[in-house]
Amino acid sequence: MGDSDIKAAAGPVNGLFASLRRLTATFVEILRTRGELLSTELEEEAVRLRELFLYSAAALFFLGFGLLLSTLFIIAIFWETAGLYVLGGFAFFYLAGGVITALTIRHKLKTRPPLFSATLAELGKDHDRLSSHS
Repeated sequence: MGDSDIKAAAGPVNGLFASLRRLTATFVEILRTRGELLSTELEEEAVRLRELFLYSAAALFFLGFGLLLSTLFIIAIFWETAGLYVLGGFAFFYLAGGVITALTIRHKLKTRPPLFSATLAELGKDHDRLSSHS
């Protein structure tokens, strides 16, 4: 076996290893890209939840304090004539508002898009592309 025979036999093996390296590099790049997308979605969700919590807390504080003062003001105005009726009306109003708000929150939680939907969509596309080449 001469040098040319050894080089000819090594050619397909080197080509196979080069193809395997390219395939591995492509796979690692796909995983890295999907990992970055997942990380970005996690960060966005965390920021969104923090903002939602802070705005909700501020809104609850201001609305609650405003409603309390308004209620006390109106009760003071009508105390001599119909104070208990006014107090009962406000109690009903606040309870109805609480129930409506709770139902709205429940609806929003049930209809929100699934977490990591973009990442899952991209992984699904990757799976479809890889399956079609098999």
